[in-house]
Amino acid sequence: MIKTKVTEILGIKNPVICGTMMALTGPEFTAVCSNAGGLGILASAIYRKAELLREALQKLKSLVKEPFAVNMNLFPMLKPPNQMKHLKVMIDEGVKIIETSGHEAPEKFLHLFKEHNITWMHKCAGVRYAKKAASLGADIVEVVGWENGGHVGKFDIGTFVLTPATVDAIDIPVIAGGGVVDGRGLAAALALGAEGVLIGSRLLITKECPIHDNLKKALLNCTPYDTTIVLRSVNNALRVWHNPAAQNILELEESGAPDTELFKAASGMFTRKMYEEGDVDAGMMTIGQGLGLCEDIPTVKELIERVVKQAEEIMRKLNPS
Repeated sequence: MIKTKVTEILGIKNPVICGTMMALTGPEFTAVCSNAGGLGILASAIYRKAELLREALQKLKSLVKEPFAVNMNLFPMLKPPNQMKHLKVMIDEGVKIIETSGHEAPEKFLHLFKEHNITWMHKCAGVRYAKKAASLGADIVEVVGWENGGHVGKFDIGTFVLTPATVDAIDIPVIAGGGVVDGRGLAAALALGAEGVLIGSRLLITKECPIHDNLKKALLNCTPYDTTIVLRSVNNALRVWHNPAAQNILELEESGAPDTELFKAASGMFTRKMYEEGDVDAGMMTIGQGLGLCEDIPTVKELIERVVKQAEEIMRKLNPS
């Protein structure tokens, strides 16, 4: 068992944060992640109306036995939810841990976090953003390096450099993400000064993850070379699986296609088709380079326990006394 400041603050068994993956991290999968000993995070942005979020939270609370969090996605969206209404529902439903992610810190919501004793985690891809969040009163900062699946920021700094740079810059606990898929990643993150890790892409190929088996099998065959960066031209750089849909977006960007055409090609509608029907070429899918290190499809519980056990074994070898 590995105890850190993060496990203490969040009240979780292991220093493993299970990354938000939009439509996949609904109540059921969030509960699986929390009950497995990590911190599951519900994606609030998949619910356009506040009452739908309320229903999801009530379902989640009926399924979960351990602490969970809710993500507020503040990145640009074509149809963003009303964040203030969402936050009020979270408060009404007793949410005690909120993760924010986006280009800027959520300053207009912070007074409500403080008033309701909410633990605030901010996820970002740069030291300057981590420093801003810490200065505003964040309890924990999550930093994701360039290997990360999804939003990679604009600095192209890897986890091995970004993590210690952030640890040196702020005086609150840091969680490291980007390329972490096993105990080697956890041990390395702890050695770099982090208090825990963020694992996202690895969860895609677990037994409980709600995507089609065809897709899981295809992702299991990924190598570290099978990702690419799209939508950098519209300041929304994403690391995604380099499949035909991603190649189409790259070609649209190269040709100077209008933003509307780019966003249409990157629509979640096509991604959902991948998830539900197993058509692996249908849409854009965010994944990290770390999937190239994965060799099986465990349960989430098996994965988290294995990550911690492997990290413990590594640390014992490094400090045999």
